[in-house]
Amino acid sequence: MSSPSHFRRAVVIVVALIFCLLSFPAAAQKKAKSKSRPAATPQVRELDRLREQYVEATKDYKASLEKLLRIYDENVKTEENKLMQAKKLLDEGLIARHQVEELESALKTAQEKVSETHRQMDQADTQIANVLVEEKADEQFARNLRLAKGGLLQTTSFIRYNGDGAWALTDAWKVQRFFTDTFKKPLPIAVFGQGAIHDRWRLDHHNSMDVSLYPDTVEGQALMNFLRANGIPFLAFRQAIPGTATGPHIHVGRPSHRY
Repeated sequence: MSSPSHFRRAVVIVVALIFCLLSFPAAAQKKAKSKSRPAATPQVRELDRLREQYVEATKDYKASLEKLLRIYDENVKTEENKLMQAKKLLDEGLIARHQVEELESALKTAQEKVSETHRQMDQADTQIANVLVEEKADEQFARNLRLAKGGLLQTTSFIRYNGDGAWALTDAWKVQRFFTDTFKKPLPIAVFGQGAIHDRWRLDHHNSMDVSLYPDTVEGQALMNFLRANGIPFLAFRQAIPGTATGPHIHVGRPSHRY
């Protein structure tokens, strides 16, 4: 017969084995979840934080405008009452015409303040909407940029070719010469290298150039065919994308990553 100490030792071993078996699926599941949901990079988290701060600051600004608007609305009512009384006195010959004109000017100024405040409030709403749209556009744009070497991606808003050839901005003369030889006019370069708009949007555009051509025109198609034939990467935008493209153009070079 086994001693009590041997029995207890056996129980401990069995319990330990059961615990390990039960813990394994949970650990595996937790590991799988961590793989399926990778943590955001510090740059992404910082960009999200800045966006949230900007939206909150804009909301506070709009709230202050709403308070100011109530004051301006009251001023308009006050000036309207003054003008109405002045016109009665003018009809009775008790005041001069210039006094009524002064009150009319004061009312116009008060009304302009109301209109300007409404405009600023609408602008605040637009700024918030643009930030939210830009956030969604960045997410969609980032997903679409995952493309194999030599791959071509076409959407309703843009075309991307991930050329596998070497590209440097010093090679721009090849593209310019092709266009000049083909169409007998200079290549319409809008931005060569880093531009002010790219600084404002925090895009690294140092090794790229933007060409003012709509992708679906004869010239745009010819340029894209030349770029693909030579393995030169490009992005062709059919429309504006908030925070990424101001309008239709062909971006020659690798995508400009946000910094």
